Amino acid sequence: MDKTIAAFQATGALCLRGLIRERQKDWEEVSRPCFELGKPGHRIARSPDMEALARSVCQSSVFGQAAGTGWVPVRAIAFNKSLKANWALGWHQDRTIAVAQREEAPGYEVLSNKDGLTHVEPPFAVLERMVTLRLHLDPVDEENAPLLVVKGSHKLGKLLDEEVEQVAEKSETLICTAEAGDGWLYATPVLHASARAFGKRQRRVIHLDFSRDELPAPLEWAGIG
Repeated sequence: MDKTIAAFQATGALCLRGLIRERQKDWEEVSRPCFELGKPGHRIARSPDMEALARSVCQSSVFGQAAGTGWVPVRAIAFNKSLKANWALGWHQDRTIAVAQREEAPGYEVLSNKDGLTHVEPPFAVLERMVTLRLHLDPVDEENAPLLVVKGSHKLGKLLDEEVEQVAEKSETLICTAEAGDGWLYATPVLHASARAFGKRQRRVIHLDFSRDELPAPLEWAGIG
């Protein structure tokens, strides 16, 4: 097994330095309408340009060396912490996916509608086979709320709410600082959190989820394009 893939699988998080630096202007141009909405987070759909960029980045050699190949982008979210939108998130696992329309399927629980997209909680095994990429359009240091990750927590399965804090307190935490143009690759179920930002700088991030699986009919991924 490649050392980079082994490191990612062991920790559940890996920084891909300069992943989009050469195409950062493209990412900023495509995502600008999302950030201009002034919302702390916006689910992105019906954006062929964003989907094309997402497919390009997961097909890059740097991404492939860490996560392997065959990935398809299935969800995109634009996040921006700033003076106007500043929040904290406690320790949690991401447990939802976006689907094309509300349909019934065994093991898939309909939870919510966000930005016009139906979100469901799939069997946890689906999440365990996914990866998430956070692309940084601004520098992130310890003052403007880097993501915090519990190392190795993606191997623990679905945690009960009462277990989350205990695991976080007893485990080693990774502080995911970044430069503009960097990407952070995560195992989707990894336990993570984020504090409120300090100072006046914005912190724009494009969150991308990738999967290799097809969903059971009649469910389909919402996708990005």
